[in-house]
Amino acid sequence: MSVGLIALLDDVAALAKVAAASLDDVAGQAAKAGAKAAGVVIDDAAVTPRYVVGFAADRELPIVARIAVGSLKNKLLILLPAALALSFFAPWSITPLLMLGGAFLCYEGTEKVYEALFPHKAHAHEAAIAGGADAKTLEEQKIAGAIKTDFILSAEIMAITLAAAPDGGFWMKAIVLAVVGLGITVAVYGVVALIVKADDAGVALAKTGSASAFGSIARGVGRGLVVGMPVLLKLLAIVGTAAMVWVGGGIIVHGLAQYGLPAIEHAIHAVAVGAAHAVPAASGAVEWIVTAAGSGVVGLALGAAIIPLVGFVLAPAAAGLRGLFGGKPAQAER
Repeated sequence: MSVGLIALLDDVAALAKVAAASLDDVAGQAAKAGAKAAGVVIDDAAVTPRYVVGFAADRELPIVARIAVGSLKNKLLILLPAALALSFFAPWSITPLLMLGGAFLCYEGTEKVYEALFPHKAHAHEAAIAGGADAKTLEEQKIAGAIKTDFILSAEIMAITLAAAPDGGFWMKAIVLAVVGLGITVAVYGVVALIVKADDAGVALAKTGSASAFGSIARGVGRGLVVGMPVLLKLLAIVGTAAMVWVGGGIIVHGLAQYGLPAIEHAIHAVAVGAAHAVPAASGAVEWIVTAAGSGVVGLALGAAIIPLVGFVLAPAAAGLRGLFGGKPAQAER
């Protein structure tokens, strides 16, 4: 009886060691994959706040929460099983799917640039796609747009994660993808929530009634937040737009290279390396900036080509299909 118990305890201890080693392996692979996806994560965090700008303060956190839930669904319910299935059954399809997503990001980002340069024409373009919308409908459209954009960025994150964990078995890959997807979503949308509510925190601090030195510091910090957050949100909107263009362009450039058309990627790389050699003190940063700029030029060119395609072909076709299946025309909804 005692011998059997000792043997059982030995087995439990051995299993515990194996489990601990597996957890360490998962943590290591997840950390490695998360580091490789850091650029896309930053893009995701920069893109999201612009979907909240313009809404009442009491709607900001609910909107962020709904986008976060949509992001989790994207990663865990759609992209995780799809990535595993594609990696085993159709690995050839991953690149074209990512390129389609990259093209969507180029379109979204370029449309924002178009709106900034030609606001009247851009509003007409958006009206042709969306029609009239009240506040509730606008919120739903913004959330849907954010989740669609997140889907593309999340697909890139999951693809990078899958590539960073090539040696594990099926379940190891699944666990690593789930850990990275959950961790990145919590981190990104936690930061976004802090950003969009920082101005409210600033108002509360600015109203601190204490006459102490701490009270004076708190009021100063509060006033700084109140003044600075609108500027930060505008900067983040710009960064988010630029991020969509350069990430989308980068996906397209890399995809073309994989299909035997590496000229654009080689040209961007050569210019980036040359610029980095010219500034050795900041070679890494310079190479990254030039590479992002080159990808951004490609993204803008592709997005500019897609805008009229959407406005004159895809949007009218979608409107026709809605009418065919009983949907109300945009004019009737106003």
